[in-house]
Amino acid sequence: MSKIIYTHTDEAPMLATYSFLPIIEAFASTAGVEVETRDISLAGRIISVFGDYLTPEQQIGDALAELGELAKAPEANIIKLPNVSASIPQLKAAIAELQGQGYNLPDYPDNPSSDEETAIRSRYDKIKGSAVNPVLREGNSDRRAPLSVKNYARQNPHSMGTWSADSKTNVVTMSSGDFRANEKSVVIGSDGTIAIQLIREDGSVKVLKKAFPVLAGEVIDGTVMGAAALDEFLAAQVA
Repeated sequence: MSKIIYTHTDEAPMLATYSFLPIIEAFASTAGVEVETRDISLAGRIISVFGDYLTPEQQIGDALAELGELAKAPEANIIKLPNVSASIPQLKAAIAELQGQGYNLPDYPDNPSSDEETAIRSRYDKIKGSAVNPVLREGNSDRRAPLSVKNYARQNPHSMGTWSADSKTNVVTMSSGDFRANEKSVVIGSDGTIAIQLIREDGSVKVLKKAFPVLAGEVIDGTVMGAAALDEFLAAQVA
């Protein structure tokens, strides 16, 4: 069976996975294509590199290395979401958060004073910065057009052509019921926890994300797409 790998990262909003991934899975399933996820978030990369410091239950495989090998194969299908570049402050914050959750990770040594600390820093330094893109793009991170393409474009300029009023092209957007119209933001008044839940019409509750800590002053933003509004909008546009 063909397969698509969808990457779990730390910069793309949760909305991207909750809204986009099910669409990919639905379309792919009708074509007999399997969809799997891989964790290449900063936290995931830290855990995979320091598995020898962790319990067997906490250890995870090196998904980035796995995808790096897959990217070299012609049959590779990888959907990569945005990921943080992992500056040292971000790296230290991720380490501290994982330590607070029971992961026995070493601190990042700013000034190594022993061979052990030098080795630890070397492992962390392989994680920070844009560690993901060079691996998955395999040298294709330069997006500039080659000189040969530029020269061809100069010698063969493309005209947009004459616009016709008979064109059926129509650019529209939903006026209500979509993500933009339903978006709500709130400033957290005090430290605490929040959870993301789906409350169905029959009153039953499905937990989409378990309770996680928030700090006073943080901004929480959420939105939802109305299925009925979307159906009505699409029906009106293709009528």
